[in-house]
Amino acid sequence: MKFITFVTTTNPAEAGSPPPALMQAMVQLGMEAGARMVETGGMSDTATVKVRGKQMLTDGPFAETKELVGGYAIYELPSEAEIVAWAQRFAGLHRQHWPQWEGEIAIQQFHNFGMPSRDR
Repeated sequence: MKFITFVTTTNPAEAGSPPPALMQAMVQLGMEAGARMVETGGMSDTATVKVRGKQMLTDGPFAETKELVGGYAIYELPSEAEIVAWAQRFAGLHRQHWPQWEGEIAIQQFHNFGMPSRDR
C-alpha cells in the first residue's frame, strides 16, 4: 500500500522556523524508515486549476494565512495502521523538538487505476 502524508503548521506566526534539532531528528527518522519512505520533501504554492462551470487557472493553492503546508512524505507500507504509527512518530518529533508548533499531518492512500507506474 502506498500513502502520502502532508504536514501543515496551523500557527506559523507563533511557531517561527523549525529548529535545527527537529530537522536532524527528521533526517534520522527518514533513515530509520529506509526503503519504506519512498520520497520526502518540502512544497511551495504554484497554481490551482478549478472547475466551476468552466475551467479556470488561479494563483495558489494558498492555505489560509494562519496555516502553512510545509512538506510531504510518501511511504510504501503494508497497512493503514503502520502509516498512522509513522505519522504519530513524526508528530512526536515536533512536540519534542519544537514545542510551540501546532499542526496536523494528513494521510492519504494512493490507488492505482490501471495506469502503469514509472520507474524512478
